[in-house]
Amino acid sequence: MLWVRSIRSNLRPSVLGFHCCWYSASAAAVQAERTIKEGPRHDWTRPEIKSVYDSPILDLLFHGAQVHRHAHNFREVQQCTLLSIKTGGCSEDCAYCPQSSRYGTGVKAQRLMNKDSVIEAAKKAKEAGSTRFCMGAAWRDTVGRKTNFNQILEYVKEIREMGMEVCCTLGMLEKQQALELKKAGLTAYNHNLDTSREYYPNIITTRSYDERLQTLDFVREAGINVCCGGIIGLGETAEDRVGLLHTLATLPTHPESVPINALVAVKGTPLEDQKPVEIWEMIRMIATARIVMPSAMVRLSAGRVLFSMPEQALCFLAGANSIFTGEKLLTTPNNDYDADQLMFNVLGLLPRPPSLVDDVDAETSQAAASASASA
Repeated sequence: MLWVRSIRSNLRPSVLGFHCCWYSASAAAVQAERTIKEGPRHDWTRPEIKSVYDSPILDLLFHGAQVHRHAHNFREVQQCTLLSIKTGGCSEDCAYCPQSSRYGTGVKAQRLMNKDSVIEAAKKAKEAGSTRFCMGAAWRDTVGRKTNFNQILEYVKEIREMGMEVCCTLGMLEKQQALELKKAGLTAYNHNLDTSREYYPNIITTRSYDERLQTLDFVREAGINVCCGGIIGLGETAEDRVGLLHTLATLPTHPESVPINALVAVKGTPLEDQKPVEIWEMIRMIATARIVMPSAMVRLSAGRVLFSMPEQALCFLAGANSIFTGEKLLTTPNNDYDADQLMFNVLGLLPRPPSLVDDVDAETSQAAASASASA
């Protein structure tokens, strides 16, 4: 340290000026330090998040890693499996989705998978190391699907009894349906916002942003963990990406799970010609999400197949601590189990065990314990 100081004292003014700039703290550094000291905040402003997002990439990566190591076991990564239990034939017009009946993508509408097939898929996923099993149905909502919905409740119960976390994404929910899913043992409900409120109408017109937020409210009120993130690479701006993160970070309770997806452009969809997302874009989103929502599981989700192992390693360093594994994510390609096992071995990653106590209940218990200790 003395050696460094003596060198600094002999530097010319111009060089000193350079060093002063180099040592000035970035927004990522300032906000990461505040997050570590104060914990999660819900009063983020857009300019604050934008300044973090715009920080020099290596600085952002470093400070995202600092927050991640403070809030989580940084080597643990949860393996999840996502199964399309009802594929194709969706009435919505999501511009990225090959399951929309409006686009000629070659995806054919299918009926809801039967119980035996779903349970068998869950068992295989567990054997391969997944601790969270997610089921997706290509529906706009669950209204008028009582028979199918009751079948899914049975799937949830049985998979939870296997000792796995269970997540569903079934479109918009009614309040009563959220309560029934909670009773069945559902761990989390996925309902992505996709992008910012401003850019959203360019991507979807058949479901409003506020309808998506209402479903999140029903899920939260039922005591189910919220899984909500978005997709980058839709043609949105950096401001839109910041807008998405701002909406999530200013919810009364942060989502327990924040999937960050990179668009996988599918031929036949309106977004088929979008250029692939670059790894630096993904790192910016992950590290910013980690700093502004420190307790969330940040999930490196769709589009991971586009990135090499070293690129994925940077994502884990930035703050991602969950992946979807298996050959498909609904209908698009994904990394297979063997490739992920190799990656875990090379990077020294540890499989994250399932959390079978609801985070909502755990937070309540922790608050009660703190109050008791204070008394």
